[in-house]
Amino acid sequence: MTSPQQPGPPQGADVSVRVGWADDAAGIAAVQVAAWRRQYAELLPADVLESFDIDQFAAAWHQALTRPPDARNRVLVALERNTVRGFAVTSPSPDPDSDPVADGELSELVVDPEHTRAGHGSRLVHAAVDTLRADKFVRATAWLPSTDDVTRAFLTEAGWGPDGAHRELDLHGDGSVLVKQVRLHTDLRTD
Repeated sequence: MTSPQQPGPPQGADVSVRVGWADDAAGIAAVQVAAWRRQYAELLPADVLESFDIDQFAAAWHQALTRPPDARNRVLVALERNTVRGFAVTSPSPDPDSDPVADGELSELVVDPEHTRAGHGSRLVHAAVDTLRADKFVRATAWLPSTDDVTRAFLTEAGWGPDGAHRELDLHGDGSVLVKQVRLHTDLRTD
């Protein structure tokens, strides 16, 4: 979610968040590819970044939107007019130390790098929390790269905090590209 300061949408712009539809798959894929190319520019070789195929990503998103693995898997999209500017994914937490009934996860929070600082991320986080609450989760977690200070500060300002958990992802499966992650959490109870 990092990029230079961008001006917000024009006054009176039509901005919203809603549950994603199958027709949003291409827009979600375009945002994901743009964000990943920027986010992983220092971790992955340029040829790998360029090999990200929007059509392949769109096919995977279409599948996720039409046949989610769990009824509580949700894809939310941030829109500016009818254009996808970001997305969030909520689901039951898959972490081994979680309670799949009580613990939800914000597994993706992605905003188009050309449209950050326009409120899309804030709207997505609020909608994701509301969605997790509606699905009866009482706690939410989110994993992020340990070096992603911007997203960590953003979520901390929204009431999330570290819970001490950390992990290391092996992006290629051969130990050549490792990403250290930290877990943040928030209490979803309103009482």
